[in-house]
Amino acid sequence: MSSNPRLRNPLKTARGLGSAKDGTHHFIVQRITAVALVLLGLYVLCLLVGLAGADYASVRATVGSPFNAVVLIAFLLSMFWHAQLGLQVVIEDYVHGGLAVVSQLAVRFICVLAAIASVLAVIRIALG
Repeated sequence: MSSNPRLRNPLKTARGLGSAKDGTHHFIVQRITAVALVLLGLYVLCLLVGLAGADYASVRATVGSPFNAVVLIAFLLSMFWHAQLGLQVVIEDYVHGGLAVVSQLAVRFICVLAAIASVLAVIRIALG
């Protein structure tokens, strides 16, 4: 008895294509980082507007405040995490083959490296 693919149940056809559980986690994390970026971004924007025209010493003292330093670091981490998640989706949708794997690794590496450099810069400014 041969099986005609047109007569197969759609669920039977979809089985074996992998789990759909990871996509939900990715979707939720992307939305959480987006909300965090809106809130943290507003604070950082107000901080920058308030520092417009300020001298170096007052900017350094403001960034050196523990609360401001923590907010800046949280903003940087969520920004690079959100960027990596968004670029991952774009690469998954539009890049195929071996280039997709290389692109995913490059994006992740660049985002982690940029996040580390940014956090170290804030720490260096904060600690003097």
